[in-house]
Amino acid sequence: MVLNMGPILRGEITRMEIAYDLTPDPVSDVTFPEDAHVKGYITDEAGYMRLYLQATLPYTGQCARCLDPVSGVFTLDFERTVAAEGSITEEQLAEMDDAYVMIREGKLDVDVPLREELLMCFPMRLLCQEECPGLCPKCGKPLREGDCGCSKKEIDPRLAVLQKWVDKQENK
Repeated sequence: MVLNMGPILRGEITRMEIAYDLTPDPVSDVTFPEDAHVKGYITDEAGYMRLYLQATLPYTGQCARCLDPVSGVFTLDFERTVAAEGSITEEQLAEMDDAYVMIREGKLDVDVPLREELLMCFPMRLLCQEECPGLCPKCGKPLREGDCGCSKKEIDPRLAVLQKWVDKQENK
């Protein structure tokens, strides 16, 4: 969303409310059934402007451990200092990119930094529950349903020949 910052810059208002929907960038193995709902405001206190946004993004995907369907709502709080063009140098902006958003030609585009923050903060792995035990690596049974009976002891394949010899010696 591109905001017209003229009323704040002219001192006509000290607070601007923001509410809109943002289409998120795709994330692998995750679908977004709806756009992100963004709401917030910009304040101006004696020339010091702050942007406060909260984005709520519904999602669906699979648990990274047991592959069960997972759905939820990711919430992101986004806060930046708003700087007018020419108030800081491009070098300063590049160094502190995550602290500022720039007003250019009287307009403020909040979509680009908000999309970047959503991608950086969205969970890399979805879990159905924090303590999900996952699947048995041998038979694939969900371990939350109980023990599957598979042997937990694995022999290093490089030493399997020695294990056969030990088993043969024990059977004599």
